[in-house]
Amino acid sequence: MESAGPSQGATAAPKGGKVSQQKAKVQRRPVHGVLLLDKPLGLSSNQALQKVKWLLRAEKAGHTGTLDPLATGVLPICFGAATKFSQVHLDADKAYATTLRLGQKTSTADAEGEVIEERPVQFTVEQLEEAVQRFTGPISQVPPMHSALKKDGKALYEYARAGIEIEREARHVTIYSIQIVAARLDAECPEVDLEVACSKGTYIRTLGEDIGEALGCGAHLSALRRIRTGGFGQAQCVTVAALEAMSDAERLACVQPPEALLAGHTVVTLDADNAARFLSGMRRRGAWGDADAVAVFAEQPRALLGSAHVKGGELIPTRLLSPPEVSESLQQQLMNV
Repeated sequence: MESAGPSQGATAAPKGGKVSQQKAKVQRRPVHGVLLLDKPLGLSSNQALQKVKWLLRAEKAGHTGTLDPLATGVLPICFGAATKFSQVHLDADKAYATTLRLGQKTSTADAEGEVIEERPVQFTVEQLEEAVQRFTGPISQVPPMHSALKKDGKALYEYARAGIEIEREARHVTIYSIQIVAARLDAECPEVDLEVACSKGTYIRTLGEDIGEALGCGAHLSALRRIRTGGFGQAQCVTVAALEAMSDAERLACVQPPEALLAGHTVVTLDADNAARFLSGMRRRGAWGDADAVAVFAEQPRALLGSAHVKGGELIPTRLLSPPEVSESLQQQLMNV
């Protein structure tokens, strides 16, 4: 939200004239790294991104994986050089905490939609446990119409709002585990709290709806929170409100260096000559074992140069930082020390 910042005070008006308002002009700057945001309820992922981008006065930013406005939790915001490695966390496994409202189906499979069907809730905790386990392991899901998935350049939710149903191909995903945290089956509004660990591309709304059908009562999500993406967990996140209360230096200190996105990569460190050649896009040879995912650093000063893979003793660049990005990242890290 580029216009979400504080406005400047009114300027003095000529005698008899009107007071004009001047909006604050944000002085952008290069920022490099990843900030782990606890996305608030009610904001889209892009709105949260624009808010944080404005607070950091960053030139370039992107997020890794959309969360619905009604979802909260871990949303990595990538700045500058880190945007080159955002795909790593788009492809990462995820974990969610969710609440299913049982006995009600909605038009969107979550609390945002209208209730389209109601059925009695008549099953035991044992039957609930058995139904949930049916959805662990490799499964197929048909993406919901109310999703950001695109067809002919338009998001599916745009078609859904226009009352148009689009044929969707089933996706193959993996549900590693589903844990029943709490079950309130005898409540006036029966609900069950679940924690789900899953592969990328899993639609938790679809999973919740499918579990409801397996139980014979229908269900929709009344709450959804992403608690982990890759190696990043909710305990590492900062809220928008906390960022707003910080000084500029404190906000910048919340930004982890770009290499935080490459935590699971094999590390290769190059001397000055090889670092310069690698940074220009040249392959390097060395006594390295084959590796699909490599984070490449310069030896002195220690700085991330990019990502690569190794095959047959050859270090092959995948994504490279530019020399200005390397220099600016180093300067930013020194400021945060």
